[in-house]
Amino acid sequence: MQTIIQTLQQNGLHIVENEPLSRHTSFRIGGSVRGMVFPKNEEELIQAVTLLQETGIAPLLIGNGSNLLASDDPIDRIAIKLHDGVSHMERLDGNAIYASAGSLLSRVAVFARDQGLSGLEFAHGIPGTLGGAIFMNAGAYGGEMAHVITRVYYLDNKLTRQTIENPECNFSYRHSCFMDTKELILSAEITLTSNNPAEIGARMTELAEKRRNSQPLEYPSGGSTFKRPKEGYAAAMIDEAGLKGYTVGGAQVSEKHAGFVVNRGGATCADVLRLMEHVQETVFARTGVLLEPEVELIS
Repeated sequence: MQTIIQTLQQNGLHIVENEPLSRHTSFRIGGSVRGMVFPKNEEELIQAVTLLQETGIAPLLIGNGSNLLASDDPIDRIAIKLHDGVSHMERLDGNAIYASAGSLLSRVAVFARDQGLSGLEFAHGIPGTLGGAIFMNAGAYGGEMAHVITRVYYLDNKLTRQTIENPECNFSYRHSCFMDTKELILSAEITLTSNNPAEIGARMTELAEKRRNSQPLEYPSGGSTFKRPKEGYAAAMIDEAGLKGYTVGGAQVSEKHAGFVVNRGGATCADVLRLMEHVQETVFARTGVLLEPEVELIS
């Protein structure tokens, strides 16, 4: 691993050794990763992925870490942090925007508003990156990425740049084809509709207020902990099971919104996993529904 790190450094890539993942996940939980690469642009991202693949290593790709739960133990892997460096945005002809995968979704939404383009208001409060949002077809308040993505530019498993149109992305609830292929999203085109920036901003403000009133934004979390089951809503099932406020160590089922597990201070990955397991067992015993995690465990 040390030889691989030196190779990345010799090729001009910025890599930090033994970087705490707690600094890069919204849960603020996680041990250190052996090395973390911070590419400055898309070219460096591809260079890092190529060098790692040549050595037989699959990189751990991290956007804003907004739905990641990292192990408490040191992770002997090389991570690549997309946010900040891979974050180019520009207006295209018509009502389209081009944005890189590492762009924060909230910033893309603000950029769209400033361009007088509507359709991304729902995304303003989602804390992830564009790439992560496409990967899992993120959504909120009736909107989702499937509604606005025109095409996606990605790197296939042979390290060749490819383009895929919206219908081929196989978008469904919290799913895209990239979850199956594990191919690297580089950027995307987003098609929106013209509107007055003031009206777009007012809608964003309205949704932000809804979030503040209903979600535990004052505590670190991974967003919605469980996916919406076919039979109803995870938060309602957890609440009806009397689990609001249930605590394991520093992890707690939010007292404001039962769909969130929050870090009340000093929570470990083990705390969160034990709490999630208890929630799943309790809800299943009561309803027969097995809740599926939406947060992704990395170890």
